Amino acid sequence: MGSAKLGHPQADEAVIPVPPQLSAAVGRRRATSRQELEETAFALFAARGFEATTVDEIAAAAGIGRRTFFRYFPSKNDIPWGAFELELDRMRARLRACPPEVAVMDAIREALVDFNRVEPTMVALHRRRMELILRVPALFAHSTLRFTAWREVIAEFVAARTGQRAGQLAPQAIAHAVLGVSVAAYEHWLDDPVADLGELLDTAMRQLADAFGAPPGRRPGRRP
Repeated sequence: MGSAKLGHPQADEAVIPVPPQLSAAVGRRRATSRQELEETAFALFAARGFEATTVDEIAAAAGIGRRTFFRYFPSKNDIPWGAFELELDRMRARLRACPPEVAVMDAIREALVDFNRVEPTMVALHRRRMELILRVPALFAHSTLRFTAWREVIAEFVAARTGQRAGQLAPQAIAHAVLGVSVAAYEHWLDDPVADLGELLDTAMRQLADAFGAPPGRRPGRRP
């Protein structure tokens, strides 16, 4: 996502009037930050549904023009992802800084929990964000490129630790498995309002590590 800041509309940029039923829910105060624009969009998504809400309506409710909206987000589908690329860079740096004596799966587990750590005041917003990403078909389809980028961070780390290329089978298999664990943990978290996301991710990753550590020819859970 771009690093441009939201500012005042250009002189030739019309501010689209907000429909009365949306104005009552969101208001007409001009959005002055990325977070405020996100909050405006999420309020509209909650009121009307993601697919029924248009970019023009989000811009109008935020008190900005359409072109200003696109300086911040390439599309409506990008709004729920927030600052994903910055967080991905942070996870990559954390993995690279992990001491070599820490086992591969332990390093990934710790980085994964850290990557998904949410401040208590932001939990409700994060739930809404992930409900959209995982449960709106159009958004889940849109997530393919970001999931690919996320997996590559894991695959690069595994490859560096094992002397393989990131595109080889083992790094890719682990990366796909870790993504699957993450999605499964999030699904449980979304279904259980009192569940702790960090604990779910930690438990699921420990189980995955046990599975990858099973001796060849033996399936996890099978008796010798």
